[in-house]
Amino acid sequence: MNTQEDLRDRPVGELLKELSQQTTALVRQELDLAKAEMAEKGKRAGLGAGMFGGAGLFAVLALGALTACLIAALATGMDVWLAALIVAVAYAAVAGVMAVLGKQKTQEALPPAPEQAIESTKEDVQWAKTRVGSARR
Repeated sequence: MNTQEDLRDRPVGELLKELSQQTTALVRQELDLAKAEMAEKGKRAGLGAGMFGGAGLFAVLALGALTACLIAALATGMDVWLAALIVAVAYAAVAGVMAVLGKQKTQEALPPAPEQAIESTKEDVQWAKTRVGSARR
């Protein structure tokens, strides 16, 4: 890197050209970081949504088989309609638990903003301001 004295001896036009080139390269790097971070968050969100969907599918398959079994078993000691109501309430409780778990997985991918890239960009802007300030001295 250049020392303070080297920067003072160089023409302003040359310094501005170098700053422009470095800023362009820095912006490209920050955009690449943001893309990579968003891709990772997208994968996590997709995994959570896939697990949520898979849970729903298996719940439907199990629901069909268990409904018939449970209603038949309960109907031996009560009216069929009451047996069906009890089974429906139990399934609603299971669906509620699965919804909460799916929501948690989906929220792990939030916020959808590229946090590392934003923080790194803020640091780069601060660095550039410092460098411009020292070049003016």
